Amino acid sequence: MMIEILLAVTFVGALATFLAPNRYAGKLAFLISLLPAGLSLWLFAAFDGSGNALLGGELAYESRFEWIRLGQYSVDWFVGLDGISLPLVVLTTILCTLAIVSSWTPIEDRESQFYGLILFIEANLIGVFSALDFFLWFIFWEAVLIPMYLLIGVWGGPRRKYAAIKFFVYTNVASLVMFGSFIALVFGLGPDVSSFALPEIADALIDGAGVQSGVLGVAPSTLTSLVFLATFAGFAVKVPVVPFHTWLPDAHVEAPTPASVLLAGVLLKMGTYALLRFNFTMFPDQVSAYAVPIAAIAVISVIYGAMLALAQTDLKRIVAYSSVSSMGYVILGLVAYTEFGVGGATFQMVSHGLVSGLMFMAVGVIYNATHTRMVTDMSGMADRMPIAVGVLIAGSFAYMGLPLMSGFAAEYFIFFGSFGSALLEYAPVFTGAAMFGIVIVAGYLLFALQRAIFGPYRLETDYEVGRAPLHDVAPMFVLLALIVALGVAPDLIFEMITDAVNPILENGGGA
Repeated sequence: MMIEILLAVTFVGALATFLAPNRYAGKLAFLISLLPAGLSLWLFAAFDGSGNALLGGELAYESRFEWIRLGQYSVDWFVGLDGISLPLVVLTTILCTLAIVSSWTPIEDRESQFYGLILFIEANLIGVFSALDFFLWFIFWEAVLIPMYLLIGVWGGPRRKYAAIKFFVYTNVASLVMFGSFIALVFGLGPDVSSFALPEIADALIDGAGVQSGVLGVAPSTLTSLVFLATFAGFAVKVPVVPFHTWLPDAHVEAPTPASVLLAGVLLKMGTYALLRFNFTMFPDQVSAYAVPIAAIAVISVIYGAMLALAQTDLKRIVAYSSVSSMGYVILGLVAYTEFGVGGATFQMVSHGLVSGLMFMAVGVIYNATHTRMVTDMSGMADRMPIAVGVLIAGSFAYMGLPLMSGFAAEYFIFFGSFGSALLEYAPVFTGAAMFGIVIVAGYLLFALQRAIFGPYRLETDYEVGRAPLHDVAPMFVLLALIVALGVAPDLIFEMITDAVNPILENGGGA
């Protein structure tokens, strides 16, 4: 019942925050958010699961009972955690707590609604990472979209309505494609499955007879490939990878900084987590068949995202396009189908969540003081905001893969795993091309820092710039400490991750 308690505390906390007076909402939301954060850390410390949740592993904190019945299929309340999902739950609870603190300065209107939506997002994200029934998982998946749409559309910038609608349309259409294709797959499995439980579906696909009957005139073998491609496209929009990335920069630029922290830090990981859970776990033959195109998409996302970031002058857009590039590394690690590749990709999900959260917080602190994010409008910020700027520089080094930071460990695992992949043809070529992305990342980050941070002080606005408040910089120091901790001791989570990854490789013939 521990996951139910975690969900209940967060949902009830969201409701209490909605009802609280505006002047108390921020502090109340912070105090409430400490409960799921502390509980998730306790779950992490007491974790005793093993193996993979979908492949017969020993789940931690498992709970299951029948909820409703749809014909021959039961929809169950089925939750549990393994070494892949638990680190993402901890990441969610920590980032939400820190995002709430970082909201105290910029959010001045409708505070109770804003903080209530943050906690509502947190609860549904926990559900996404812990649900093991497809219908239950899909409910949590879709429920995340609504509060994020409101955060962008109500508290965003001048073009917030356009960005919010674009975000909702892209992600919702992708969800419908994914949902319809997966339901067709379940129908095609025939009597092998009697519920929408993901472990049962995975077992029928891998160890059972697979798809036994066609749907709408589509042959069984063709149906499996079509479902793989449709679900891949649906999740790729959420990641996002090229060419489905165009909603992301608009959403980031218009979203308030705390929403950008959650969007880059956790919501993008929903896509990569789903790809790992569904496509790369349930469809090993299709992964092998489409490995080269998937690797090409990954490398293109790395290089193209970095090149787009190089052309930007808005600090938020720079960090946003950096996320496209970073998620390309995750896809490359997944398609490598090796222990270090898939394990490194999962490690990168956590690392990027911390680093991107730190970067958006730092940009937000600078914007709170200067009321501009344009690199061309400022210079010499290091003299006026030394602490905030110092953390921004440290976060930039983490993005570049500086040793003893989590970004270095994640990229090393991915490159080591992908270079030695036996599944992926031309693996050294794809790996080498992706590694070149680090050079571009260093180029645009150093160029932006040199123009905005160093040199003589200059600001194209009339605002007086001084040191940032403690509650603005404290969350950044927490994130920086976690980034260094995972960089120095990656086995804090990597051993747990690989324990859940190895059963996937055994089923897929990974090297």
